[in-house]
Amino acid sequence: MQIYKGHILFTKTPDKFDIIERGYIVVENGKIREVCATLPEALRTAEVVDFGDKLIIPAMNDLHVHAPQYRNMGMAMDMELLPWLDNYTFPEEAKYADVDYADKMYRRFVKHLWKVGTMRTVAFGTVHKTSTIRLMELFEQAGMGAMVGKVNMNRNCPDALCETVPDAVAADEELINTWNDPEGLVHTILTPRFVPSCTPEMLTEIGRLAHKYNMPVQSHLSENKGEIAWVKELEPASTCYGDAYRRYGLFGQTPTLMAHCCYTAGEELELMKKNRVFVVHCPLSNCDLGSGMAPIRTFLQNDIPVALGSDISGGHHLSMFQVMVYAVEISKLHYAQSDKQMAFLTLPEVFYLATKSGGSFFGKVGSFEPGYDFDALVIDDAELNHDDYTLAQRLERFIYIGDDRQIAHRYVRGNEVLEPTW
Repeated sequence: MQIYKGHILFTKTPDKFDIIERGYIVVENGKIREVCATLPEALRTAEVVDFGDKLIIPAMNDLHVHAPQYRNMGMAMDMELLPWLDNYTFPEEAKYADVDYADKMYRRFVKHLWKVGTMRTVAFGTVHKTSTIRLMELFEQAGMGAMVGKVNMNRNCPDALCETVPDAVAADEELINTWNDPEGLVHTILTPRFVPSCTPEMLTEIGRLAHKYNMPVQSHLSENKGEIAWVKELEPASTCYGDAYRRYGLFGQTPTLMAHCCYTAGEELELMKKNRVFVVHCPLSNCDLGSGMAPIRTFLQNDIPVALGSDISGGHHLSMFQVMVYAVEISKLHYAQSDKQMAFLTLPEVFYLATKSGGSFFGKVGSFEPGYDFDALVIDDAELNHDDYTLAQRLERFIYIGDDRQIAHRYVRGNEVLEPTW
């Protein structure tokens, strides 16, 4: 058993912060036993790790990131999605046929996630099985949680990234059978890149695997108007982009993440609501690639689950704290354009999306309620001059103007995660 003391802030619900000043978190076997303002009598003599005036918050969860695009982060921000893929992204991903190159870049990527306090990640790899396995091994060695997908695509991509359906199925099945320990921190997730890059045969087989093994799925949805028009040409029998996935068993039939959803409305929105498809809001890349503004308030009002993603290298920053800031700012543009009819997102709401809501895709992750994994960050914000601020204001200032230098400790399932030594 471990007991931690400090200023505790988390969000049970999206409407407000739960705050316990100088409170205690009791952790047993990696899980929260209780959170309290005063220790129970039976624990009064137990050893306590006292973090003093520091903040204790849930660790961050990034539910959409392209690991092999790490080298391109902050580059090619003057293009829209489809030319950006052809000119920058696909050439970089082709390099991951070289496992040594993949190992070098993935080490940097995982260490950067650690640095910014992202302890659980859902990541796209490339079509290369061996390099994808290397990424999974690095997450495991670091003690960080992840779902990693070997990307599937067999059309509208360079020859170097085009695979056959049998090869894709064999590789996916091998990963499913190898990375399947329910107690493990690292698992595989089925990853058709998006409809334009997968033939009906490929989508059919991925849907079959999802059903056979009850596997989670991740992909992209309604990110860009040109992409949406392209899907309509490629899948004329589908009533909308989301329906193109649904017809192949890839739209909520098993746990499903769909990134972006900038233009999701009408039937597509109803399908997401009915099938409990997770929206992964990626505000940085939606801005950087000129894609659009996802209607997050509409999703929340329709009880559609929402998480946040950095989406590097479409997005230019790995920090989920910066993603939170952008999510609020984009929602304020919606607010202004709707004549103040569509309420903008609050700080507790986006914090909830980055912690408890996003964490729910991994299980009981992202909150300090009993039974949840103790995934946490300890924030030393003394240099941000907080003498006259409330605890909620201190957290807000850290989110907006702080950085990784204020993250003093990181925990996953009760274990402190130290900086990877590679």
